[in-house]
Amino acid sequence: MQPGYALSNNKSNGNRGFCVEDLGLRRSLKMSVFFLLLLLSLWLLTLAESKANHIMCNVNDPLPIVHEYYQPGDLAIGGIVSQLFSIADLLSFMEDPKIKPLDEPISAPKNYQHVLSLVFAVKEINEKPEILPNVTLGFHIYDSYFDARLTYQNTMNLLSTRHRPVPNYNCGSPKNLVAVIGGLDSETSLYVANIIGTYKIPQVTYCFLLPVINDKTKFPSIYQMVPKEMYQNSGIVQLLLHFQWTWVGIIAMDDDKGIHFMQTLTPMLSQSGICAAFTERIRPTSSVYDLVSLMGDMENMASLLNMTNVIIVNAHTHTVFALTALILLGVIAEVDMTGISKVWIMTAEWAFTSNTFQGGIDSQVFHGALSFTIQSRQLLEFQYFLQGLNPHYPKRDGFLRVFWQQAFKCSPLDSNLDEENTESCSGEEKLEHLPGPFFEMSMTGQSYSIYNAVQAIAHAIDAIGSSRPKPRERCELSNLQHWQLHPFLRSTSFNNSAGEKVFFNSDGELAAGFDIINWVTFPNQSIIRIKVGHMDPQASPGKEVTVNKKIITWHRKFNQVLPLAVCNEPCHPGYSRKKKEGKQFCCYGCVPCPEGKIADRKDMDDCFKCPGDQYPNKDHSHCLHKMPNFLSYEEPLGVILVVLALFFSLITALVIGIFIKHRNTPIVRANNRNLSYSLLFSLFFCFLCSLLFIGRPHAVTCYLRQTSFGIIFSMAVSSVLAKTITVVLAFMATKPGSRMRKWVGKRLANAVVLSSSLIQVGICGVWLCVAPPFPDLDTHSLAEEAVVECNEGSPIMFYCVLGYMGFLALTSFVVAFFARRLPSTFNEAKFIAFSLLVFCSVWVSFVPTYLGTKGKYMVAVEVFSILASSVGLLVCIFYPKCYIIVMKPDLNCKEQLIKRNK
Repeated sequence: MQPGYALSNNKSNGNRGFCVEDLGLRRSLKMSVFFLLLLLSLWLLTLAESKANHIMCNVNDPLPIVHEYYQPGDLAIGGIVSQLFSIADLLSFMEDPKIKPLDEPISAPKNYQHVLSLVFAVKEINEKPEILPNVTLGFHIYDSYFDARLTYQNTMNLLSTRHRPVPNYNCGSPKNLVAVIGGLDSETSLYVANIIGTYKIPQVTYCFLLPVINDKTKFPSIYQMVPKEMYQNSGIVQLLLHFQWTWVGIIAMDDDKGIHFMQTLTPMLSQSGICAAFTERIRPTSSVYDLVSLMGDMENMASLLNMTNVIIVNAHTHTVFALTALILLGVIAEVDMTGISKVWIMTAEWAFTSNTFQGGIDSQVFHGALSFTIQSRQLLEFQYFLQGLNPHYPKRDGFLRVFWQQAFKCSPLDSNLDEENTESCSGEEKLEHLPGPFFEMSMTGQSYSIYNAVQAIAHAIDAIGSSRPKPRERCELSNLQHWQLHPFLRSTSFNNSAGEKVFFNSDGELAAGFDIINWVTFPNQSIIRIKVGHMDPQASPGKEVTVNKKIITWHRKFNQVLPLAVCNEPCHPGYSRKKKEGKQFCCYGCVPCPEGKIADRKDMDDCFKCPGDQYPNKDHSHCLHKMPNFLSYEEPLGVILVVLALFFSLITALVIGIFIKHRNTPIVRANNRNLSYSLLFSLFFCFLCSLLFIGRPHAVTCYLRQTSFGIIFSMAVSSVLAKTITVVLAFMATKPGSRMRKWVGKRLANAVVLSSSLIQVGICGVWLCVAPPFPDLDTHSLAEEAVVECNEGSPIMFYCVLGYMGFLALTSFVVAFFARRLPSTFNEAKFIAFSLLVFCSVWVSFVPTYLGTKGKYMVAVEVFSILASSVGLLVCIFYPKCYIIVMKPDLNCKEQLIKRNK
């Protein structure tokens, strides 16, 4: 049993060992099979890819692309231009989409210059040894046909082998595309960017882009060979303000570009005081069959065009196409289109292009138009280049034959576009003989942008070669990858052949301004572009636009008179604007300015007051300088007052002389001779001090006027008071046992005069120390004159002087009034009472009269009051005495006085 056990054991071990070896073998076999299958799969995948590539590259070619221009080179620049309009059927999902050749394309012949400017720029670079000396530039140009589908197709053609639009496949020799130039409008540029942006290929456009495309986060590969569109809109506003056009129409295409243009420009117009008479969006019209849809718009367009003389057109190709179509259809249909004689303001997209079917339109519709163009300079070499073109050369130019046939109405040789009854081209046709709307020999703004775009790309490539440490070899730059161009393209800066510096700003836009062009047309369809101004975005605000109005040619309708574009006639100076309910702010009425205000310019929102030293004229249109108003020696009133003052001064002096001569006579001695002298001298100076009020006020006269008048008059009234008191005391002292005798005499009289005068001197001294009078100019009291006066400084002190003088006069009057019944031989109290009555009457009348007058008449009132009150005292007190002394000397004796007294 033991051996059997051992056998079984050995068998068992042998079986166990056999199983281990079997498992390892199986695992090895599985791994081998796996690797064999993997290799087989890779081989099959490679074979399939090769087969697919062979199938894709050998697929039946589509119909030949007729409208293209190809020139091989080490590096290729792609171009998407817009010269031909597509005639395409609507998409139908009943069959596969097909690309049809355009048998009879509708063309914009002038846009052919865009192709030629790109070709010329490449030719110029290849011929210059100083830039890209070992590299040849080529190009491949396609047309967008103003159609999204065809633009996408031709963009794919740029990325693929010629005539084999297979995405991501290179069949045969690749073109080594480094950049693409295009397109003519924002939509075309977007279609191109949607494809080439995926590959980070630089795209240089020559149009204004919508904000969605200009977003560098979404489209970092786009560069604009035009300035910011905002600069152009600002230039339009400044141009309208320069010509004072405030009522304008706006026409744009009914698409995103047109809507953005209106939404951007309209608020800028409103902020500058300009209104839109109408805003019209034209429906897109890309083919002749769509013109039927415009027929219903003719009547509406005719009425809109007649609303204003100035119309702003967002002039990209479709807008002008539709606008000119409307004008042409209106003329054909005999619709009233008299409003087409306008001042057209076109944006920079416009190049005065006539389309093939529009040959019957009169280009003089746009005579006198103004347009913004990118700042450009003319290249004589480009004109020489154009003069060398003929319909038989070059062979690769698929645009030339279409252009030549439609421009010269002849059929080029070996062309499949021949029409019946069309003669063959001789090759002697000259481009300079074509009408301006069809073709220009001078480079347009868009062509200049394309030229600079090619130059910028070439200089960026040259900068890449210069940045490498090794010498620039052809093999190195010929293998350039398009994405390597971006940093050098952003920082490129160069001077082109015209001597202009070209560079991009931080936003990838051309750092430049705009020229303002005046378009002059002639009956033979020729045109002239005249630069009449420019827009410099770097200028100070409000001065960005400079225009030479003298060289502008307006439409013949305006007879070279500046056209008006306002909602209503402007308000003339002297009137202000008044808003009309329910109307735009540019439509308003005119109301005359109120009294005291003027409007010195047209269309003022409100009238305003003149400065203090000026006053409005009768028409309230401007201010006149106020004439100085003061009591002058030259005017009649001043002369009369001077004569009166001097006359009464002379009379007073004569009275003084009489009194001095007869000083020892009883009538002179009867009432205190010294007080009479004091009163007479005071009156003499009172008459003379009135002269201080006449003439132009100065600092000295202002100091002396009121103070001297107050002190002298106070002395005069004090003398009268002293005389009255002396009379009263004299008669009281004659009573038996009267104690008044000790008061009778010169001492009391002198004390009264001196004390009363000193009080007035003290008041005047305080006045001069606290707030003295000073010369002043009152521009408010009189409407048309500025009063030159002495400002009293402190009105309170002035009225204190007058009040104190009135107090003395009133006191004297009261005392004299009660003493009037005393014996008249020795008593002059009744004469004093009457004189003071006159004095007080004059000064009581003076106050309201003085306050009720203004200017020089206020001064005249005061002078008259001084003279009148002084004359009252002089006449009433001294006339009776002088009469007796001079006329009745026999009564001037003591016996007669005693006799009369008894």
